[in-house]
Amino acid sequence: MATPDVHGPIDFLLIEFSADRLTGGGAQAMLDLVDKGIVTLYDVLVVGKDDDGSVYAVDLAENVEQLGGFAELAWVRSGLLSDEDMHEAASAMEPGTLAVLIVYENTWAVPFVAATHEAGGELIAGARIPAQDVMDVLDALEATDAAEAQPLATTTAGA
Repeated sequence: MATPDVHGPIDFLLIEFSADRLTGGGAQAMLDLVDKGIVTLYDVLVVGKDDDGSVYAVDLAENVEQLGGFAELAWVRSGLLSDEDMHEAASAMEPGTLAVLIVYENTWAVPFVAATHEAGGELIAGARIPAQDVMDVLDALEATDAAEAQPLATTTAGA
């Protein structure tokens, strides 16, 4: 039996910026993750949405000044993202913004996936839970635990 290619989970991010220019901090952090082998980039697309709602792609290679450090990701084009993906991403955007749509593989997970596959395991489900949802639940649990740990005030009548 042939061993299938082993990959980590593949995700996308859509990061909106409130102006018509991007800064380089996020792009540099992403490049650092690539250099460390933590993620593999498949596609990067910059999407613009005008005040009137019209949608456009920003060429990473030609608009260096507007894109800040994200222009350094111009080489990341696998062809996975289509015009339909661009318009779907834009539907989540506010007018007058730019967003970066990034498709990436969680390369850090490859050894785990390979080991579980070799042990007979098979991934049968997966989902992304928004981090803020998890933090909100953890905060609520912490508040509940703190409230339960407080001693109840008691009163004694007629001592």
